Amino acid sequence: MAYTIDRYPPEEPSRLGAMTLHPVAESVPRARRWFRKFITPYHPACALDDCELMISELVTNAILYGRSEGDWVVRVEWFREKNSLRVDVHNPGFPAAIRMRHPSANEAHGRGLLLIDAIADSWRSGPSPFGGTVVSFVVDDAWSA
Repeated sequence: MAYTIDRYPPEEPSRLGAMTLHPVAESVPRARRWFRKFITPYHPACALDDCELMISELVTNAILYGRSEGDWVVRVEWFREKNSLRVDVHNPGFPAAIRMRHPSANEAHGRGLLLIDAIADSWRSGPSPFGGTVVSFVVDDAWSA
């Protein structure tokens, strides 16, 4: 199986869902589809297309830059924190490797974090509680007060 979905009673009350994906290209559209399917019943007021785009960028980066000896996975989790939506993408890469690039107009890659920086209200990277790296973005006012 190329993925698992975990949307039933979360350990953390604010967690709305999670998925674990193998580091293959097919996981990127799968992450978008499953996120939309499982966040929709919570009726967020934010632009889900923007969230899917940011998830695509982070899952792609996790697949491209995650490193581990042996088999490894990418984990995506989404949380409601008051009126905000937070999405975390975990991979086994080193936290120090995350940086926002400023590619030239001729470069085909390197704009993922710039895109997230432009769309999300905030984002961060650091050590993952699962080991490796987590990159998160937050969309404020994803739900009405």
